[in-house]
Amino acid sequence: MTTLSDIGVAAAINISSALLFFVAFAILRLQPWNDRVYFPKWYLKGLRTDPVHGRPLVSKFINLDWRAYLGSLNWMPEALRMPEPELIDHAGLDSAVYLRIYLIGLKIFVPIAFLAWIVLVPVNCTSTGLEGAQMKNITSSDIDKLSISNVHRGSERFWGHIVMAYTFTFWTCYVLLKEYEKVATMRLGFLAAEKRRPDQFTVLVRNIPPDPDESVSELVEHFFLVNHPGHYLTHQVVYDANKLAKLVKKKKKLKNWLVYYQNKLERTSKRPEIKTGFLGLWGKKVDAIDHHITEIDKLSKEIVEERENVTNDPKAIMPAAFVSFKTRWAAAVCAQTQQTRNPTLWLTEWAPEPRDVYWRNLPIPYVSLTVRRLITAVAFFFLTFFFMIPIAFVQTLASLDGIQKAAPWLKPLVDIPFIKSFIQGFLPGIVLKLFLIFLPTILMIMSKFEGYGSISSLERRSASRYYLFNFVNIFLGNILTGTAFQQLSSFIHQPANHIAAEVLMLKPLIVYHLKNFFLVKTEKDREEAMDPGSIGFNTGEPRIQLYFLLGLVYAAVTPAVLPFIIVFFGLAYLVFRHQIINVYNQEYESGAAFWPDVHFRIVMALLVSQIVLMGLLTTKKAASSTPFLVVLPILTIWFHRYCKGRFESAFVKFPLQEAMMKDTLERTTEPNLNLKGYLQNAYVHPVFKDSMDDDDDEEDILSMDLETESVTVRTKRQSRRNTPLPSKNNDASSPSLSDGIGNHPEP
Repeated sequence: MTTLSDIGVAAAINISSALLFFVAFAILRLQPWNDRVYFPKWYLKGLRTDPVHGRPLVSKFINLDWRAYLGSLNWMPEALRMPEPELIDHAGLDSAVYLRIYLIGLKIFVPIAFLAWIVLVPVNCTSTGLEGAQMKNITSSDIDKLSISNVHRGSERFWGHIVMAYTFTFWTCYVLLKEYEKVATMRLGFLAAEKRRPDQFTVLVRNIPPDPDESVSELVEHFFLVNHPGHYLTHQVVYDANKLAKLVKKKKKLKNWLVYYQNKLERTSKRPEIKTGFLGLWGKKVDAIDHHITEIDKLSKEIVEERENVTNDPKAIMPAAFVSFKTRWAAAVCAQTQQTRNPTLWLTEWAPEPRDVYWRNLPIPYVSLTVRRLITAVAFFFLTFFFMIPIAFVQTLASLDGIQKAAPWLKPLVDIPFIKSFIQGFLPGIVLKLFLIFLPTILMIMSKFEGYGSISSLERRSASRYYLFNFVNIFLGNILTGTAFQQLSSFIHQPANHIAAEVLMLKPLIVYHLKNFFLVKTEKDREEAMDPGSIGFNTGEPRIQLYFLLGLVYAAVTPAVLPFIIVFFGLAYLVFRHQIINVYNQEYESGAAFWPDVHFRIVMALLVSQIVLMGLLTTKKAASSTPFLVVLPILTIWFHRYCKGRFESAFVKFPLQEAMMKDTLERTTEPNLNLKGYLQNAYVHPVFKDSMDDDDDEEDILSMDLETESVTVRTKRQSRRNTPLPSKNNDASSPSLSDGIGNHPEP
């Protein structure tokens, strides 16, 4: 029988091991050769220099300054020292708001834990419900005596749990309301104060109808000159350049190897040689530099040919375009309105910022997106609810009997005691663990298949699915079917060490040094080797939400869980604040567009906790008090609808008033701004920019081939600019020029 003292000892050991992790991290980060691993963000920004240069040989690897080790835990207060406005400037609003998820956890659960321990724990532990259960040979632990399990069936003490459920709900809703209001204000302030960005003036137009008389580029220009007169500035059609992108990527890799061999020649004064066979392991020996120059020249010709095919082939131009306007106000009007009578044509939405565009999905025809998303939904359903069937089959094959039946000739090897114990105790479980490791990647592939056009949309979609998978298979599959003590034990042994391992970064540390030793050839390679990527919203946020779910469900049932929930949120906030400041490099900025999803999932956790409590009280024969809980889900749903109507528009729309203010200020401060020059190539596919940089003889490729000019277009039909008759292809009632100017005043 496990006692509370055993749990206390285990918790103390766990916290001590976490402190050891922190000390180890503090020592490792002081070593000069690890500097690029623990401070990559500052290197990528050009604000930190390598401490290895100019030092004696030993000092390049080991920090010999003993005074530096005295403050080995100073990284903790340093992580908290940077104020939030400075953090937003340094890491972006997405990162700053992501940290607020941990703060919400602390704001919600610290008061809830206090109330639960001073009210519910005495109510539970002073009852004797489990004593009768023990007489019926039903085992229980000391931790169960602190839970609702210790209260007698039909007891009046359940009123205390109901009152606390109302208190917990009202407090959680209050915190969520204030936080939603705060984040919405932060988002609007961030957008208002943000520097000029191409996405502020640009919309993404999809499902452009085909026209036999005009190209896609001509049609786009004509449509927006007619329907947005005086506001349209320029556009960039979307090309299917995925094949060209592969060629350019291959050329970059070859050029990198060429630089490496040239550097090697300078160091050794001996021309390097390579084998032309697979992975350079066999084949004819050739001069490495000459070989790569020849391959690069050959690939350059292929790139030029493919680029001409892309820019000249009408089939390579997709029915989509990035359209830029003269003002933010005009872009906001276009992005947030229906363009034609037919709501399925000329669909407009805010363009993601250029870094956020997922170019590979833009060529996907819009009409196929619905089919793709249906297929993905069906696949995810089977993945979520039936994933254990193939896992169990593989585990059976990986078992002792399965191996002997599938491969009888392995019986002598399997009979070895060490191999036998490994197969019985480790091999079946590793199959499930490997699946869970690759699950986020599988979900991201599914999101990409659906056709979302921005990285942020892909991550938000993957996060939603990951959360649902965790909810069904971890919460419903394990939490509700297990005992309170078993789940508490997992909390004691997991959160602190997991968070401590995050800051220690052993895997990135080992990978960086392996890459630096074996693969790094140039300074650019070194930058790529140390780049840790973004924080991973698609995996991190759903894991956080699981702790919200567990904390809210167990708050009124087993309050002993709450201190460990608080430890998780506290340590996670400290560690990830440090990581965001020094390590993670966010690859895009969405302006905290993910916050409505975060809010919704916490509200869902609150609803689940209320339903679980109602079901539990029903089994406890508390018929007189249980009906009073029915009001809570109704109030919670109403609260969510109120927040959705009150704040969500700030995350999907941009107020015209804010756009006008920003435009007016910009015209006043920069009257001679060449906005067209700024936006001209902002949404050119990166592969064209890269290939243009590689080819000095094609400096005019963008202006010649990509059709982004906004001068008057000669068409094969009478111009619709001066006629109100709708086109047979776009279902639009095109106003006359005078009507258009009267209805759409230029700010």
